[in-house]
Amino acid sequence: MKMKVASVQDPQWPKRLAQIDSPVEDIRLPDADEHVSQDAEWCEAVIDGESRRIRFHDYHKIYSVPGLYEGIFYESLKCCSPSRVAALLQELMLDFDDEPQDLRILDLGAGNGMVGDELRARDAECVVGVDIIPEAKEAAERDRPGVYDDYFVTDMTDLPERHEEKIRDRRLNCLTSVAALGFGDIPPKAFLKSLDLIEVGGWVAFTIKEDFLHERDTSGFSQAVRALNREQILQTHAYRRFQHRVSMTGQPLYYVIVVAKKQNDVPGEWLEDERFNT
Repeated sequence: MKMKVASVQDPQWPKRLAQIDSPVEDIRLPDADEHVSQDAEWCEAVIDGESRRIRFHDYHKIYSVPGLYEGIFYESLKCCSPSRVAALLQELMLDFDDEPQDLRILDLGAGNGMVGDELRARDAECVVGVDIIPEAKEAAERDRPGVYDDYFVTDMTDLPERHEEKIRDRRLNCLTSVAALGFGDIPPKAFLKSLDLIEVGGWVAFTIKEDFLHERDTSGFSQAVRALNREQILQTHAYRRFQHRVSMTGQPLYYVIVVAKKQNDVPGEWLEDERFNT
């Protein structure tokens, strides 16, 4: 019997960046002796001849400039998460004789479409993006047209009924969330609500900084992930530590990729549980 092997694919972002008419002329990282927390990192970007100080978590400003997100996180900081997650998900699916072409995906924290692009390159049937930032959707449609079948600018902690109905009508069977969880950007409740929208038996693939999975974590993610596994809502098939990117001073930042299958529905009361509403 011929063994199935996941195909090796180059990341999609270099090809996309080459197609983008970007006004970014240069990106300058701070000196290596300057230490700040990850959510306070910054750089100097020269855009149309003007030097601007850009905080990495000011996503709405970054998405508004074509090519700036790719230039900061992928060229300068060597981020590799979208392609790593897509490849590991594909590898695990082959173990279960599942086909990527059957994936109907909810991409939580979709941003400008980096993850959706990787999933489309693996022939996913349907990809639906969700982000709370309007500029993210605008950037995805501007720089990666056609990647998403639908894209909702919405708050997953208070999802409007009209959005929930449209998402459920897609009968989605996979949840992805890459480099979006933690740091107050997407709280545990939003992650649990997104998981609730996925069919039982579906796939789940996400990354998170390893600090948020330690017992001392106060964000709620450690409790949420432990509870999902303990109550057999998720069955984890891969838990892989990897270098997500480097910091602004060149130090490695380690995240964890989790790939799992959804075994049971998320209890409704969890969506109101204060442990997960941080």
